[in-house]
Amino acid sequence: MTMQAIDIQRPGGPEVLVPASHPIPRPALGEVLVKVGAAGINRPDVLQRRGLYSPPTGASAIPGLEIAGEVVELGAGAGRFQVGDPVCALVPGGGYAEYCVVHESNALPMPLGLSLVEAAAVPETFFTVWANLFQRAKLKAGETVLIHGGASGIGTTATMLSKAFGATVAVTVGSEEKGLACLSLGASLAINYHTQDFVEEVKKFTDGKGADVVVDIIAGDYVARNYQAAALNGRIVQIGVQNGPARELNLMTMLSKRLTHTGSTLRSRSVAEKAQLARELERQVWPLLEQGKIRPKIFRTFRLEHAADAHALMESGVHVGKIVLTISTAQADRPS
Repeated sequence: MTMQAIDIQRPGGPEVLVPASHPIPRPALGEVLVKVGAAGINRPDVLQRRGLYSPPTGASAIPGLEIAGEVVELGAGAGRFQVGDPVCALVPGGGYAEYCVVHESNALPMPLGLSLVEAAAVPETFFTVWANLFQRAKLKAGETVLIHGGASGIGTTATMLSKAFGATVAVTVGSEEKGLACLSLGASLAINYHTQDFVEEVKKFTDGKGADVVVDIIAGDYVARNYQAAALNGRIVQIGVQNGPARELNLMTMLSKRLTHTGSTLRSRSVAEKAQLARELERQVWPLLEQGKIRPKIFRTFRLEHAADAHALMESGVHVGKIVLTISTAQADRPS
Protein backbone atom coordinates (compact mmCIF):
# COMPACT_ATOMS: atom_id res chain seq x y z
CA MET A 1 0.00 0.00 0.00
CA THR A 2 1.35 3.40 -0.97
CA MET A 3 0.49 7.02 -0.26
CA GLN A 4 1.29 10.41 -1.67
CA ALA A 5 3.79 12.49 0.28
CA ILE A 6 6.19 15.36 -0.31
CA ASP A 7 9.90 14.71 -0.78
CA ILE A 8 12.80 17.13 -0.47
CA GLN A 9 14.80 16.32 -3.60
CA ARG A 10 17.89 18.19 -2.40
CA PRO A 11 18.63 21.20 -0.20
CA GLY A 12 17.30 24.32 -1.87
CA GLY A 13 14.36 26.58 -2.56
CA PRO A 14 10.66 25.73 -2.55
CA GLU A 15 10.95 24.08 -5.96
CA VAL A 16 12.79 21.09 -4.41
CA LEU A 17 9.53 19.98 -2.75
CA VAL A 18 7.93 17.39 -5.03
CA PRO A 19 5.08 14.86 -4.70
CA ALA A 20 6.27 11.27 -4.39
CA SER A 21 4.89 7.83 -3.62
CA HIS A 22 5.82 6.26 -0.26
CA PRO A 23 4.79 3.11 1.56
CA ILE A 24 2.09 3.79 4.15
CA PRO A 25 3.88 3.66 7.53
CA ARG A 26 2.83 1.12 10.15
CA PRO A 27 2.34 2.12 13.78
CA ALA A 28 4.90 0.74 16.21
CA LEU A 29 4.48 0.12 19.95
CA GLY A 30 2.30 2.83 21.46
CA GLU A 31 1.74 4.57 18.14
CA VAL A 32 -1.34 5.24 16.03
CA LEU A 33 -1.65 5.67 12.28
CA VAL A 34 -3.49 8.83 11.26
CA LYS A 35 -5.15 9.45 7.90
CA VAL A 36 -4.07 13.06 7.51
CA GLY A 37 -6.66 15.66 6.57
CA ALA A 38 -4.45 18.72 6.99
CA ALA A 39 -0.85 19.54 7.90
CA GLY A 40 0.56 22.81 9.16
CA ILE A 41 3.52 24.62 7.60
CA ASN A 42 6.20 25.85 10.01
CA ARG A 43 9.53 27.63 9.87
CA PRO A 44 11.47 24.45 10.83
CA ASP A 45 10.08 22.84 7.65
CA VAL A 46 11.71 25.61 5.64
CA LEU A 47 15.02 25.09 7.44
CA GLN A 48 14.84 21.34 6.81
CA ARG A 49 14.19 21.97 3.12
CA ARG A 50 17.29 24.18 2.98
CA GLY A 51 19.39 21.44 4.60
CA LEU A 52 19.81 23.37 7.85
CA TYR A 53 17.64 21.31 10.22
CA SER A 54 17.88 17.53 9.99
CA PRO A 55 15.12 15.31 11.41
CA PRO A 56 15.88 13.63 14.75
CA THR A 57 17.25 10.10 14.64
CA GLY A 58 14.50 7.67 13.68
CA ALA A 59 12.09 10.35 12.44
CA SER A 60 10.65 10.39 8.93
CA ALA A 61 12.58 12.45 6.37
CA ILE A 62 9.24 13.65 4.99
CA PRO A 63 8.76 17.22 6.25
CA GLY A 64 5.85 18.29 8.43
CA LEU A 65 5.57 18.62 12.21
CA GLU A 66 1.83 18.91 12.87
CA ILE A 67 -1.21 17.13 11.53
CA ALA A 68 -4.93 16.68 12.01
CA GLY A 69 -6.94 13.71 10.82
CA GLU A 70 -8.53 10.41 11.77
CA VAL A 71 -7.03 7.44 13.57
CA VAL A 72 -7.16 4.44 11.22
CA GLU A 73 -4.91 1.88 12.92
CA LEU A 74 -3.57 1.20 16.43
CA GLY A 75 -0.10 -0.09 17.17
CA ALA A 76 0.55 -2.66 19.88
CA GLY A 77 -0.18 -1.26 23.33
CA ALA A 78 -1.97 1.84 22.04
CA GLY A 79 -5.24 2.34 23.86
CA ARG A 80 -5.93 6.02 24.34
CA PHE A 81 -7.72 6.43 21.00
CA GLN A 82 -9.99 4.25 18.93
CA VAL A 83 -10.12 3.80 15.16
CA GLY A 84 -12.22 6.66 13.80
CA ASP A 85 -11.27 9.18 16.47
CA PRO A 86 -10.42 12.68 15.14
CA VAL A 87 -7.07 13.88 16.49
CA CYS A 88 -4.40 16.50 16.00
CA ALA A 89 -0.79 15.69 16.77
CA LEU A 90 2.75 16.92 17.08
CA VAL A 91 5.08 14.71 15.02
CA PRO A 92 8.88 14.73 14.57
CA GLY A 93 8.43 14.46 10.79
CA GLY A 94 6.21 12.91 8.16
CA GLY A 95 3.34 15.37 8.25
CA TYR A 96 3.28 16.26 4.55
CA ALA A 97 1.66 12.97 3.62
CA GLU A 98 -1.66 11.19 3.34
CA TYR A 99 -0.81 9.02 6.36
CA CYS A 100 1.43 9.64 9.36
CA VAL A 101 2.31 7.72 12.52
CA VAL A 102 2.51 9.37 15.94
CA HIS A 103 2.96 8.16 19.48
CA GLU A 104 -0.48 8.27 21.06
CA SER A 105 0.80 10.44 23.93
CA ASN A 106 1.79 13.17 21.46
CA ALA A 107 -1.69 13.23 19.92
CA LEU A 108 -4.68 15.11 21.30
CA PRO A 109 -8.41 14.88 20.70
CA MET A 110 -9.34 17.39 18.01
CA PRO A 111 -10.91 20.36 19.82
CA LEU A 112 -14.68 20.46 19.38
CA GLY A 113 -15.78 23.11 16.92
CA LEU A 114 -12.48 23.33 15.03
CA SER A 115 -12.13 22.28 11.41
CA LEU A 116 -9.36 19.92 10.34
CA VAL A 117 -7.47 22.90 8.91
CA GLU A 118 -7.70 24.82 12.19
CA ALA A 119 -6.75 21.78 14.25
CA ALA A 120 -3.68 21.18 12.07
CA ALA A 121 -2.54 24.74 12.83
CA VAL A 122 -2.46 24.13 16.57
CA PRO A 123 0.19 21.58 17.68
CA GLU A 124 3.58 23.01 16.62
CA THR A 125 2.96 26.63 17.61
CA PHE A 126 0.89 25.89 20.73
CA PHE A 127 3.40 23.34 22.04
CA THR A 128 6.27 25.75 21.30
CA VAL A 129 4.63 28.78 22.88
CA TRP A 130 3.49 26.86 25.94
CA ALA A 131 6.93 25.34 26.53
CA ASN A 132 8.78 28.63 26.16
CA LEU A 133 6.42 31.38 27.25
CA PHE A 134 4.62 29.63 30.11
CA GLN A 135 6.98 26.87 31.27
CA ARG A 136 10.35 28.58 30.81
CA ALA A 137 9.51 32.30 31.02
CA LYS A 138 6.68 31.71 33.53
CA LEU A 139 4.49 34.49 32.14
CA LYS A 140 1.92 35.60 34.69
CA ALA A 141 -1.30 37.58 34.62
CA GLY A 142 -0.68 41.31 34.88
CA GLU A 143 2.73 41.19 33.19
CA THR A 144 3.67 42.79 29.87
CA VAL A 145 5.06 40.61 27.09
CA LEU A 146 6.81 41.84 23.93
CA ILE A 147 6.37 39.41 21.02
CA HIS A 148 8.58 39.79 17.95
CA GLY A 149 7.16 38.61 14.63
CA GLY A 150 3.67 39.21 15.95
CA ALA A 151 1.99 38.22 12.67
CA SER A 152 3.74 34.84 12.40
CA GLY A 153 2.23 31.55 13.49
CA ILE A 154 4.26 31.72 16.72
CA GLY A 155 3.41 35.40 17.16
CA THR A 156 -0.34 35.08 16.69
CA THR A 157 -0.44 32.05 19.01
CA ALA A 158 1.65 33.77 21.67
CA THR A 159 -0.56 36.85 21.46
CA MET A 160 -3.80 34.92 21.91
CA LEU A 161 -2.51 32.77 24.76
CA SER A 162 -0.86 35.68 26.58
CA LYS A 163 -4.06 37.70 26.39
CA ALA A 164 -6.18 34.72 27.47
CA PHE A 165 -4.05 34.24 30.58
CA GLY A 166 -4.21 37.89 31.61
CA ALA A 167 -1.01 39.45 30.23
CA THR A 168 -0.70 42.72 28.30
CA VAL A 169 0.72 42.19 24.83
CA ALA A 170 2.97 44.33 22.62
CA VAL A 171 4.10 43.02 19.21
CA THR A 172 6.50 44.02 16.49
CA VAL A 173 5.25 43.82 12.89
CA GLY A 174 6.34 44.89 9.43
CA SER A 175 3.21 46.69 8.24
CA GLU A 176 0.13 48.54 9.39
CA GLU A 177 -2.06 45.72 8.09
CA LYS A 178 -0.22 43.18 10.22
CA GLY A 179 -0.42 45.50 13.19
CA LEU A 180 -4.18 45.76 12.88
CA ALA A 181 -4.46 41.98 12.64
CA CYS A 182 -2.45 41.55 15.84
CA LEU A 183 -4.55 44.14 17.65
CA SER A 184 -7.66 42.21 16.65
CA LEU A 185 -6.15 39.09 18.26
CA GLY A 186 -5.59 40.80 21.60
CA ALA A 187 -2.40 42.85 21.36
CA SER A 188 -2.56 46.27 23.01
CA LEU A 189 0.39 47.75 21.09
CA ALA A 190 1.67 47.05 17.57
CA ILE A 191 5.12 48.45 16.74
CA ASN A 192 6.13 48.79 13.09
CA TYR A 193 9.82 47.88 13.12
CA HIS A 194 10.37 49.69 9.81
CA THR A 195 9.41 53.08 11.25
CA GLN A 196 9.61 52.69 15.05
CA ASP A 197 12.21 51.68 17.62
CA PHE A 198 10.71 48.87 19.66
CA VAL A 199 12.91 49.66 22.68
CA GLU A 200 11.66 53.22 22.79
CA GLU A 201 8.03 52.25 22.14
CA VAL A 202 7.97 49.55 24.81
CA LYS A 203 9.51 51.88 27.36
CA LYS A 204 6.87 54.52 26.59
CA PHE A 205 4.09 51.93 26.73
CA THR A 206 5.21 50.67 30.16
CA ASP A 207 6.05 54.10 31.66
CA GLY A 208 9.75 53.32 31.53
CA LYS A 209 9.58 49.89 33.15
CA GLY A 210 10.08 47.69 30.07
CA ALA A 211 8.64 44.30 29.17
CA ASP A 212 8.53 41.55 31.79
CA VAL A 213 8.91 38.91 29.08
CA VAL A 214 10.27 39.10 25.52
CA VAL A 215 9.52 36.39 22.94
CA ASP A 216 12.08 36.50 20.13
CA ILE A 217 12.21 34.54 16.87
CA ILE A 218 14.66 37.00 15.26
CA ALA A 219 17.99 37.13 17.19
CA GLY A 220 20.81 39.04 15.42
CA ASP A 221 20.87 42.66 16.62
CA TYR A 222 17.52 42.15 18.36
CA VAL A 223 19.21 40.34 21.27
CA ALA A 224 21.04 43.41 22.63
CA ARG A 225 17.94 45.54 22.08
CA ASN A 226 15.78 42.97 23.87
CA TYR A 227 18.01 43.45 26.92
CA GLN A 228 17.37 47.19 26.69
CA ALA A 229 13.60 46.72 26.29
CA ALA A 230 13.30 44.25 29.18
CA ALA A 231 12.23 45.22 32.67
CA LEU A 232 14.22 44.54 35.83
CA ASN A 233 14.19 40.76 36.39
CA GLY A 234 12.82 40.34 32.87
CA ARG A 235 12.89 37.06 30.98
CA ILE A 236 13.82 36.70 27.31
CA VAL A 237 12.84 33.47 25.52
CA GLN A 238 14.64 32.68 22.27
CA ILE A 239 12.46 30.59 19.96
CA GLY A 240 14.22 31.31 16.65
CA VAL A 241 17.30 32.91 15.16
CA GLN A 242 16.10 34.15 11.78
CA ASN A 243 18.68 36.97 11.68
CA GLY A 244 21.56 34.79 12.85
CA PRO A 245 23.83 35.07 15.91
CA ALA A 246 23.66 37.88 18.45
CA ARG A 247 25.84 40.86 17.59
CA GLU A 248 27.54 43.52 19.75
CA LEU A 249 26.05 42.08 22.91
CA ASN A 250 26.89 43.89 26.16
CA LEU A 251 26.24 41.40 28.94
CA MET A 252 26.51 44.12 31.60
CA THR A 253 22.91 45.03 30.74
CA MET A 254 21.86 41.47 31.55
CA LEU A 255 23.79 41.55 34.82
CA SER A 256 22.56 44.94 35.97
CA LYS A 257 18.91 44.13 35.17
CA ARG A 258 19.17 40.55 36.54
CA LEU A 259 17.74 39.21 33.28
CA THR A 260 17.12 35.60 32.39
CA HIS A 261 17.77 34.65 28.74
CA THR A 262 16.54 31.18 27.90
CA GLY A 263 15.18 29.25 24.96
CA SER A 264 14.59 25.81 23.54
CA THR A 265 13.70 23.81 20.48
CA LEU A 266 10.78 21.41 20.35
CA ARG A 267 11.50 18.83 17.68
CA SER A 268 14.40 17.11 19.45
CA ARG A 269 12.52 16.62 22.72
CA SER A 270 11.67 13.10 23.81
CA VAL A 271 8.24 11.54 23.37
CA ALA A 272 7.79 11.76 27.15
CA GLU A 273 8.64 15.48 27.25
CA LYS A 274 6.20 16.22 24.45
CA ALA A 275 3.57 14.09 26.20
CA GLN A 276 3.85 16.24 29.30
CA LEU A 277 3.31 19.36 27.18
CA ALA A 278 0.31 17.69 25.55
CA ARG A 279 -1.25 16.97 28.93
CA GLU A 280 -0.81 20.56 30.06
CA LEU A 281 -2.28 21.93 26.85
CA GLU A 282 -5.26 19.59 27.02
CA ARG A 283 -5.95 20.66 30.59
CA GLN A 284 -5.36 24.40 30.32
CA VAL A 285 -5.72 25.43 26.66
CA TRP A 286 -8.14 22.95 25.06
CA PRO A 287 -11.09 24.42 27.03
CA LEU A 288 -10.24 27.87 25.62
CA LEU A 289 -10.26 26.47 22.08
CA GLU A 290 -13.52 24.60 22.57
CA GLN A 291 -15.20 27.65 24.13
CA GLY A 292 -14.11 29.78 21.17
CA LYS A 293 -12.06 32.12 23.36
CA ILE A 294 -9.02 31.53 21.16
CA ARG A 295 -8.86 30.19 17.62
CA PRO A 296 -5.85 29.58 15.35
CA LYS A 297 -5.62 32.23 12.64
CA ILE A 298 -5.47 30.66 9.17
CA PHE A 299 -3.98 32.76 6.39
CA ARG A 300 -4.22 30.38 3.43
CA THR A 301 -4.48 26.71 2.54
CA PHE A 302 -2.80 24.76 -0.28
CA ARG A 303 -3.34 21.24 -1.54
CA LEU A 304 -0.60 18.81 -0.52
CA GLU A 305 0.85 18.67 -4.03
CA HIS A 306 1.32 22.44 -3.95
CA ALA A 307 3.61 22.39 -0.91
CA ALA A 308 6.24 24.33 -2.88
CA ASP A 309 3.82 27.23 -3.31
CA ALA A 310 3.03 27.14 0.41
CA HIS A 311 6.74 27.39 1.26
CA ALA A 312 7.20 30.26 -1.19
CA LEU A 313 4.38 32.12 0.55
CA MET A 314 5.89 31.53 3.98
CA GLU A 315 9.27 32.83 2.83
CA SER A 316 7.63 35.94 1.35
CA GLY A 317 6.69 37.01 4.86
CA VAL A 318 3.34 38.48 3.84
CA HIS A 319 1.21 36.01 5.78
CA VAL A 320 -0.59 36.67 9.06
CA GLY A 321 -1.04 33.46 11.02
CA LYS A 322 -0.77 29.93 9.69
CA ILE A 323 -0.38 28.34 6.27
CA VAL A 324 -1.85 24.83 6.02
CA LEU A 325 -1.73 21.96 3.52
CA THR A 326 -4.98 20.09 2.89
CA ILE A 327 -5.46 16.45 2.02
CA SER A 328 -8.71 14.64 1.08
CA THR A 329 -11.69 16.09 3.02
CA ALA A 330 -9.71 18.64 5.02
CA GLN A 331 -12.08 21.51 4.37
CA ALA A 332 -15.00 19.83 6.14
CA ASP A 333 -15.85 21.14 9.59
CA ARG A 334 -16.06 18.71 12.46
CA PRO A 335 -19.51 18.66 14.10
CA SER A 336 -19.44 20.34 17.51
